[in-house]
Amino acid sequence: MRNIRVAIWGFGAMGGGIAKVLLEKEGVEITGVCDLNPERAGKSIYTLLGVERGERTDVTITEDIDAALPERSADVCIVATDSFTRDVYPKLLRVLKRGVNTISTAEEMSYPAAKEPLLAKEIDRVAKENGVTALGTGINPGLMMDLLAICLSGCMTSVEKVTCKRVNSLSPFGPLVMQEQGVGLSLRAFEEGVQNEEIAGHVGFAESVGMIAKALGWKLDYFDQQMEPILTKVDRKSPYGFAKKGSVAGVNMTGQGYVGGKVKIDMIHPQQIEPELGGTQTGDYITLEGTPPVNMSIRPEVNGGIGTIAMCVNMIPHVINARPGLKTMIDLPVPHAVMGDMREQIEEGFLE
Repeated sequence: MRNIRVAIWGFGAMGGGIAKVLLEKEGVEITGVCDLNPERAGKSIYTLLGVERGERTDVTITEDIDAALPERSADVCIVATDSFTRDVYPKLLRVLKRGVNTISTAEEMSYPAAKEPLLAKEIDRVAKENGVTALGTGINPGLMMDLLAICLSGCMTSVEKVTCKRVNSLSPFGPLVMQEQGVGLSLRAFEEGVQNEEIAGHVGFAESVGMIAKALGWKLDYFDQQMEPILTKVDRKSPYGFAKKGSVAGVNMTGQGYVGGKVKIDMIHPQQIEPELGGTQTGDYITLEGTPPVNMSIRPEVNGGIGTIAMCVNMIPHVINARPGLKTMIDLPVPHAVMGDMREQIEEGFLE
């Protein structure tokens, strides 16, 4: 049985982290990597990651996706580039048309029908036409503020309200996330960025709310969200961000899904770099009101960077095994760590 072949598009904080984990897995090989950063292009992934190549075939990063991903050269391509469905859409179609399954870290791709229903239908059509599967996933959206709440509702006979709260650190994430959160900006620059729609804050509330509503059978009236800056009283520095005293260290995002005129899904998500420096302790909390009531608390938070990397890696077998089309996390088996040979998770016939 041959190895599972994985290509990666984007070799930043997430893409590089995914590659490093894959190199530790049994039954997997990285076949190609595409990244536009000139500081990475032309270099070996083993050199950049500081990992011994051993007897493995070298993989040189290229700026040309056609070189990194020839037709049907991989079983799955992990696209770790954009946050928005509209931005990642052309990349996903290029992968799918090559007859390759795809996993995207784009937050909106976790439930793209929430904001981009037409693009979602086209991704589904192209995936089915080429006999492959597309999935968007990560730690949030993808698990902590949607799928986990959905799973916990399985022990309930009725659900009245879902509240998800994630207090987390942005420190593990790369420059794109820092930009989306406005990290390091003055209050005035932040407000101008919000007004000009240059600052997105957390991306994914609409998708998480849509996924929860779909799973529970609720028909949403509408969705609303709010964003407020978190100003720091001390200098804070993370690997990819810096916020001096008095500037923006992150955002406090809140969102609501209304059903029957009432808030049925409540999302609370303050996130910032180095939160402990501001006296904030991280954690994940889910409250399900109904019969019986369910309360979950995880402290500290599940690490966002490692969690996103793990979700992408651990969903590889499920995506390969899935029927063709666009899928969400509620369409596929429950995610779980794979500690043995990953090929054993693949259904017979896929790796011949």
